[in-house]
Amino acid sequence: MTQQPSAPKREPLTYRQAGVDYGRIDPLKIRAQQAAAATAGNLARLGLAEVGASRGESAYVVDCGEFYLASITECLGTKALVADQMRAVTGRTYYDRIAQDTLAMAINDIITVGATPVSVHAYWATGGSDWFDDEARARALIDGWKAACDACGVAWGGGETPALAGVVAPGRIDLAASCVGLVRPKSRLTLGEKLAAGDVIVLLESNGIHANGVTLARRLAERIAGGFGAEMEGGQLYGEALLAPTVLYSPVTEALAAAGILPHYCANVTGHGWRKLMRHPASFSYRIHTLPPVPPVLRFIEKHAAIDAREAYGNLNMGAGFALYLAAAEAARALEIAASVGVRGWIAGTVEAGDKRVLIEPLGLTFAADDLHVRA
Repeated sequence: MTQQPSAPKREPLTYRQAGVDYGRIDPLKIRAQQAAAATAGNLARLGLAEVGASRGESAYVVDCGEFYLASITECLGTKALVADQMRAVTGRTYYDRIAQDTLAMAINDIITVGATPVSVHAYWATGGSDWFDDEARARALIDGWKAACDACGVAWGGGETPALAGVVAPGRIDLAASCVGLVRPKSRLTLGEKLAAGDVIVLLESNGIHANGVTLARRLAERIAGGFGAEMEGGQLYGEALLAPTVLYSPVTEALAAAGILPHYCANVTGHGWRKLMRHPASFSYRIHTLPPVPPVLRFIEKHAAIDAREAYGNLNMGAGFALYLAAAEAARALEIAASVGVRGWIAGTVEAGDKRVLIEPLGLTFAADDLHVRA
């Protein structure tokens, strides 16, 4: 019998090779945090004070006496490039979807500290004034932005639309959003002081790549037949799947608060993937026993980029977009509440005393403390 030649082995395409190296980015972020912390005393002239424990968390918190004020600024990243290229394939602009992505980056961060999002501002920087001549694209961006605001009950306060020729590439746009939130009553503040061994980890579903890992996804499109127009299993186009808008999780946290359930900690699973599950500054072990289903587009990336589970779960959300750390007695009710606002969740693991690490038992995978550097 003649032996058939084996298929050529794919060279792995890692997130670092795609151009995103957190080992080089995180040191600057930590130095910036150190410099920023030195400005906290400036609040005293207003009779205010920062909540120091919010340094290094996903949102900054100021004590205003009767309430806390939280704030955050986030950007979309490179997902607009996928939308632009997919328009050539399907004729759709997709800017309604990436508008939601942009707001989700800010809103899903600010709710981790127990804040109710109040208002957002837009930052839309283009490579030239001609970007705004495309009526369909501009209208989709505005409509999607407003729809996401309404879904989260926030006011759109305004923003900035600079034309930055020479800074932003011609025909491109850089999307970002800032958000202000209110923690009232102050008992809703969630900075992890109640996190304890025995708490349960509830993971809330993602519906795709969200807005993190997109640089890797774009690089992958350059090396597969069909690029963004490649058909995945089931017939969906790769680029269409990438453009599923990020889930907005504030309806879940607001519904939990209304029911009297206050998480002991929260983590928005974005850059750094499941390593973010150990974002809390204390030393705990986070033992995962149940994995949520992985969205097909992330399985597609994992397969065609030829990356292993460590690379995938260390950088992508792999089906978990948000983590709630709850008292064990409240976990089942929290799942019911999340489902009532249209978000599935799973009791996925437990918090244990021990070295700081994430143990993903079904995969035999461990991330240690040295695998995550997001704090000064």
